[in-house]
Amino acid sequence: MKKVPLLLILTRLLLGPIMISITYNAVNHVRTILVILISLGLLSDILDGIIARKHGVSSEKLRRMDSQTDLVFWLCVGWCSWMLNPEIIIGNKYVIGIIFFMEALTYVFSIAKFGKETCTHAFLSKLWGITLLIAFVSMIGFGYGGISLGLCILFGILGHLDVYLIIYFLPKWVHDVPSSYHAYLIKKGIPFKRNKWFNG
Repeated sequence: MKKVPLLLILTRLLLGPIMISITYNAVNHVRTILVILISLGLLSDILDGIIARKHGVSSEKLRRMDSQTDLVFWLCVGWCSWMLNPEIIIGNKYVIGIIFFMEALTYVFSIAKFGKETCTHAFLSKLWGITLLIAFVSMIGFGYGGISLGLCILFGILGHLDVYLIIYFLPKWVHDVPSSYHAYLIKKGIPFKRNKWFNG
């Protein structure tokens, strides 16, 4: 069981290229297949952290791998959405561009301060992940952006602002920080209880 989290991460990493290949080759029922694979990808993301903590293998290396795999996975999902629904992406290109810019800045700020990329797995970032799922299922499965995409953009902006504050408050690099408030507590040396199900 101790290797299951790593296997889940690697599975999610492979799902990205597989989804792009399925989309490029216009496989029958491509939209339905993609929705299933995206859902499996998010499920694997939820389970890998829970299982890793339960079996005491939630290391820095594993958590960083998890974060970078998430980035690759969602970029692949976004690319599939672009291929299937270019009109939605083009119609929202400016706000989507803002999210990409904000994501890039998290790397710039974290590497400049700590010498490594951020790996917070913060609560708002998790909420953004859920809205990403809803938005992409809506676009890929039903060809609709609308409210679901708007919520995704909103939580994307809020989540990134929270990460900026986490980076600002942390005196040294730490992975799995629930929020900027908790980063402030870490800065002040104030202990807090971590939720074993939702942290990481």
